[in-house]
Amino acid sequence: MDGILPTVVPADRLQQANGMLRVGTNSSLLLGPALSGAAVALVGAGWALALNAGSFVVSAVLTARLRVAARPPRTSSGWADLREGRREFVSRQWLWPVVAHCAIVVAALNANVGVLGPLTAEQHLGGVRAWSVIVAAQALGTIAGAGLAARVRVGRPILVAVLATFPAAVPIALLSAQAPVWLIATAMFAAGVAGDVCAVLWVTTIQREIPEDVLSRVSSYDWFGSLAFAPLGLLLAGPVAARIGVSHALAGCAALVPAATVAALLAPAVRTLRTTDDFPTRTGDELTGAGRSAGR
Repeated sequence: MDGILPTVVPADRLQQANGMLRVGTNSSLLLGPALSGAAVALVGAGWALALNAGSFVVSAVLTARLRVAARPPRTSSGWADLREGRREFVSRQWLWPVVAHCAIVVAALNANVGVLGPLTAEQHLGGVRAWSVIVAAQALGTIAGAGLAARVRVGRPILVAVLATFPAAVPIALLSAQAPVWLIATAMFAAGVAGDVCAVLWVTTIQREIPEDVLSRVSSYDWFGSLAFAPLGLLLAGPVAARIGVSHALAGCAALVPAATVAALLAPAVRTLRTTDDFPTRTGDELTGAGRSAGR
């Protein structure tokens, strides 16, 4: 998706398109559990699963109708593609420090949302209902953040994107302190807003700065690096909490987020990369015409 979007959207509309995609995705993540519960209640679990499977067919039909400009076939091997992607990835001093930062932040967030947060809610905040309020607030924040990110204009998008990860530490610290549920939920909403502003600015900058012919390979390294430690956060959360206590484990996760953020900001390119207006811009008519040509 990251690689194909610039081929169907004018370059000056990429940020709005990424914001719209995030709004749709985040809304679906919020509505999915509610709709699935209603479907199970109305038609039973078996038919609910069948409806879910049918939604993939609808997605396939919509994707098949997407028209993109024709591209010459690549003849290189997968190993050559990996090497090319790695070379493009490590050559940009604003790219890999932020991906390394994201790897640590995502691990801390996974440990919180997947293990430590639910434990704290169960032990001190009133159980499942409290945790549902907290994660629902975060989900609503991501929708609001994606809508905001489609409109915000900044001169240094990578700097703003990295700074936008700071709020993620606040709800984790509040969980560690066993703060009131309404305060944690408010912080989770704010973190959701900031997190999606970060995500939209980040992917839009990659799409604008990376040449189209290597964009998908660079994007794959971005995703791989950002998620590399995510399972580790889940794996270590339980044993660490058992040894030092849930509150101390949460405090450690809260400290990891600003520490990783500050480390990323030490890279000069992260602080100085500016939005440029000299990228090639294709109009909607040009994109439509290219798509029709590819369709024929």
